[in-house]
Amino acid sequence: MNRLIPNIFTLLNLFLGCMAIVEVMQPGLVMSNDGSGVVTVPERIYIASIYIGCAAVVDFLDGFVARLLKTPSELGKQLDSLADVVSFGVVPGLIAYQFLRLSYAASNDGLDTSMACLMPAFLIPCAGAFRLARFNIDTSQSYGFKGVPIPAAGLLVASFPLIYWYSNESWAINLMVNKWFWYAVIIVISSLMISTLPMMALKFKSAGIKDNWPKLLLVAIAIVTALMLHWLAVPLVFVVYVILSLSLKQKEN
Repeated sequence: MNRLIPNIFTLLNLFLGCMAIVEVMQPGLVMSNDGSGVVTVPERIYIASIYIGCAAVVDFLDGFVARLLKTPSELGKQLDSLADVVSFGVVPGLIAYQFLRLSYAASNDGLDTSMACLMPAFLIPCAGAFRLARFNIDTSQSYGFKGVPIPAAGLLVASFPLIYWYSNESWAINLMVNKWFWYAVIIVISSLMISTLPMMALKFKSAGIKDNWPKLLLVAIAIVTALMLHWLAVPLVFVVYVILSLSLKQKEN
């Protein structure tokens, strides 16, 4: 029975990812398009972001519970990757797709936008799947990662709908409906995931501060910026995470 408990958490991760997909694809507000037609804006897309956040918590717990019960398994590892590619790959890809669609809808000929302009959004799940497959066959990624982990990339994209709907900063809201911003996000995130850049894993080797100060620093920055910037803190913490990971590797060399 103990061996099934971590897998239940993993399947809950997948379940939450499926619920997020439902929310992303729900039609919502009807927006005029300069008299040429209307387009539906998925006003509940931010709920998908909440589901992804919950999936990230569950994703952490399944590994924690497996180690606690001493029941790690190859089945659990593969199941975890399958769940992650949905929750942190497919859902963020759909979020990017919807925001690209929203960006083009604001233009005069937005309703005539080619599907080819929206398809780059699905580079995110493709890059995520590649990264997970490589992780599964690489035994050297216990306390460090090669490439940005897919949950980190997924949480970054999931923060954007929350910024769009809840931020009071006009520049941030306008940025969320800028197609060039989304193309840049897609390229950068996908490239970081499939790269072999050394990334810090948020696992503690010991209870000492000396060995874990980078992780504790990141947590402290996350708390302070969340209090000050709210959802805008997520992209900032992501950037700090990448810079901190790369700088630590440089010092080691």
